[in-house]
Amino acid sequence: MGAEVLEPAQAEADDVVLSWEGEDVLAVRLPQLSDSLDHILAAMERRHGVPLSELDRKAKQEVVRVLEARGAFSVRHGVETVAGALGVSRFTVYNYLNRETALNREKDAKNA
Repeated sequence: MGAEVLEPAQAEADDVVLSWEGEDVLAVRLPQLSDSLDHILAAMERRHGVPLSELDRKAKQEVVRVLEARGAFSVRHGVETVAGALGVSRFTVYNYLNRETALNREKDAKNA
């Protein structure tokens, strides 16, 4: 996800310091959420083996579903970033999100 490992003495207030048997052994600097989204998109592209923009519609919808589950759209400009990576408009990403929400409601209604 793009975290950085540091010496404990280099840790800043937002870093996570890990201790072993009472002694600080290392610090981890977590990336900003927007940086994490770029890493997630790059990993998904590697997994698919082609640029995300070259995927078919169904595969793009699946990418949006996975990204939603990972909280990608809570990041500022998340929709715009994903739309750019998929080679679609923001409107299309919102349609994919709305489609997923509607499908989940149908499943819930059937199971009730």
